[in-house]
Amino acid sequence: MPNYSRSQLPIDRNGVAKLWWPAVCWGSGLLAGLSTAVLVSLAGCASQPVPVAPLPAPAPESRVPTPPASAPAALPKAPVLLKPDAPLRYVVQPGDTLWSISNRYLLDPWQWPEIWYVNGQVRNPHLIYPGDVLELAMVNGRPQLGLDVERLSPQVRELSLDGAIPTIPLDAIRDFLRGPRLITPEALKTAPYLLAFVDEHIIGGEGNLIYVKNLRESEPYRYALVRPGQVYRDPDDGAVLGYEAIPVGQADVREFGQPATAMLSASYREALVGDRLLPVEDEAFRADFYPHAPDHDIGGRIIAAFDGISQIAQYQIVAINRGSSHGLEPGHVLQILRAGAKVADPYGSKRVQLPDQPAGQMLVFKTTPRLSYALIMTVTRPVEVLDKVERPRSLR
Repeated sequence: MPNYSRSQLPIDRNGVAKLWWPAVCWGSGLLAGLSTAVLVSLAGCASQPVPVAPLPAPAPESRVPTPPASAPAALPKAPVLLKPDAPLRYVVQPGDTLWSISNRYLLDPWQWPEIWYVNGQVRNPHLIYPGDVLELAMVNGRPQLGLDVERLSPQVRELSLDGAIPTIPLDAIRDFLRGPRLITPEALKTAPYLLAFVDEHIIGGEGNLIYVKNLRESEPYRYALVRPGQVYRDPDDGAVLGYEAIPVGQADVREFGQPATAMLSASYREALVGDRLLPVEDEAFRADFYPHAPDHDIGGRIIAAFDGISQIAQYQIVAINRGSSHGLEPGHVLQILRAGAKVADPYGSKRVQLPDQPAGQMLVFKTTPRLSYALIMTVTRPVEVLDKVERPRSLR
């Protein structure tokens, strides 16, 4: 019976992966090396934070973008610290995320690749399923975490490829992923727009017919209806990176012409004359990335918060003025830095600039060349627009 990695699962006609149970069993060499003395030693190390030399991060898959050649030189990695109560064994539960599991084991969850052991049968560190058993072991003085699947008699294990736990809570970004979120100034000038309602409404919703101007017949028939929102401006050079595209609904073309006729097939808020039509993005969001730190400085800032909020809290979405051209990719964890104030020196004439202070962490989940979207994972101080974001550095 052949062995399959989880990225090479045989799939039946219903889209269900059939996985030969022993094929994903944890390497026998690793389990055999877990002697009683090693487990006792490991239990002792879990009583206090243990600095260890970092392990190499798993090799990225070919689809994951790599930093451009112009990116700054890589910086040294911070030592990995286990949490004092890190469990030796943990059964993955429904509702878990890769971030929450990382946070269960590490003082700095973004260091997950430093301890995750990937053998030849489990190539992708994000493919973890509810019911899987994670086992922590010390190997050559360094912690390793991996799957521990009991050896059972041969049987077929069927699981959906969509059943793997996500990296972040998808409920927090589901509304955000309904449609395009960024429209460039050039696209805004040429995008088709809602000219009027067929039944002379002032506002419209699902089921209403609309007239659309500047829609070419050669273009697709399904569109996202959006409303231009706040300007995304780079605070470093003042350049306009684009405009927020607020989802309004979805429109399906019924008849091409000038104007064209379309029907609102979905509605998220009231449609208004002047709303723009953008092609529906074909690329589906992929949640199979894993948390890791960039290997170079970022030097970015928060430039906007989703829905225009000013006080930013956990699980809210922000835009930052750094993107794939700066070496960012989905899964990168960034530290939020609150700018230090200038204070009067009681024994001097000049004001003193206080250092920036860590205020939380965010995880990038979508990138464009010059702008990225991130989910706020932790907040330790008030976070606001224009706060700095940088490569995380452990302060433990």
